[in-house]
Amino acid sequence: MSYALVFTDAYNRRAAKWLKKHPDCRLQYLKTLQLLAANPFHPSLRLHALSGKLQTLHSVSINLSYRITLEFLIQNEQIMPVNVGDHDSVY
Repeated sequence: MSYALVFTDAYNRRAAKWLKKHPDCRLQYLKTLQLLAANPFHPSLRLHALSGKLQTLHSVSINLSYRITLEFLIQNEQIMPVNVGDHDSVY
């Protein structure tokens, strides 16, 4: 089963800004999105629910330094990325 990635304009702006600062991570970022759509539960993504003020969101790892926070709507088989960046900027 694959999931639909739903990108908002706000996320696209954040991602473009992040990719401009980190062009060396572009391939890892794209691979993460492809894997997320194909199988969000793949162990390398390290999908986990967040807590506190971000309790409605989940997070996946691009690499050891960078994360993508997202809304993970299992019932609609949709994934909506919310933010991308290092640990401190997305949490």
